[in-house]
Amino acid sequence: MDVRELQYFITVVNQRGFTKAAEQLHISQPSLSNAIKRLEEEVGIQLIDRNTRSFRVTAEGKYFYSEALKLIQHFNLIKEEANKMKEKGPFELSIGLIESSLVWVPNVIINFKKKYSDVRVRLLEILSLQNVEDALLNFDIHLAITNQYIRNNDIDVIPLYKEKLVALLPIDHSLQRKKTVKLQDLANDSFIVCKQGFQSREDILQAFMQLGLRPNIQFEIERFETASQLVENKLGVTIVPENYVKYTRNGKYIVRKIVDMDIRRTVYLAYEKNRFLPEMVSEFMKLTREFFTK
Repeated sequence: MDVRELQYFITVVNQRGFTKAAEQLHISQPSLSNAIKRLEEEVGIQLIDRNTRSFRVTAEGKYFYSEALKLIQHFNLIKEEANKMKEKGPFELSIGLIESSLVWVPNVIINFKKKYSDVRVRLLEILSLQNVEDALLNFDIHLAITNQYIRNNDIDVIPLYKEKLVALLPIDHSLQRKKTVKLQDLANDSFIVCKQGFQSREDILQAFMQLGLRPNIQFEIERFETASQLVENKLGVTIVPENYVKYTRNGKYIVRKIVDMDIRRTVYLAYEKNRFLPEMVSEFMKLTREFFTK
């Protein structure tokens, strides 16, 4: 069994017959039919039902087809990576990130670069659930660090850590003298929250809902940096991950813990499990997991 035979079989299934498939592959129909017969003999199962007038793939053939697609995809990816290396030099590692992960990712990259000093690292902020899924499934990135829990059979999701969310208040806010705040205290303020499709929005609004509250949403944003700037300009209050403000310098706002609800979010490492991943990608994932186990 070779790649060519797999490609022949895939084309026959896609074209639902030997005649059109042979035309597309630019080979004779008898040659194509013989190639499929050889493939069936090699794998020991019947892939095409030849006892009916209409074209039909057997149940075993359907399974073989789906697995053959994955193998061809992996083969093409390996060729693509090899060509990139030949034409452009070292490999490139592409990582999709959420904003708050930028406070620790450089530590992992330092260790990664000790082994892969010539590898270019491309960091892309990819925030919404749909964008993360699309980037992984379209192979735009090798892996994603995200707070979105992805329910997709083609994507594996590994929990890395949990982080608390805290309230950001403008300077001179009426709650500035309090060491902690409650969601109830924030319910009537002009509220700043992530737009639809972001997990942080769902987590925050769910916490308000559990207390029978509805925040006064006046601003919808994508980045915590934008939310922080709005708070600094006294346009409202917001809730952000604790790690984000912990490492942000010169923030002109007040940070307060929330005590009536323990709002946390989980940060995950996600990757497309059917994709061929170069060794450098596996190494980065290993270093990331080790960073948090330590």
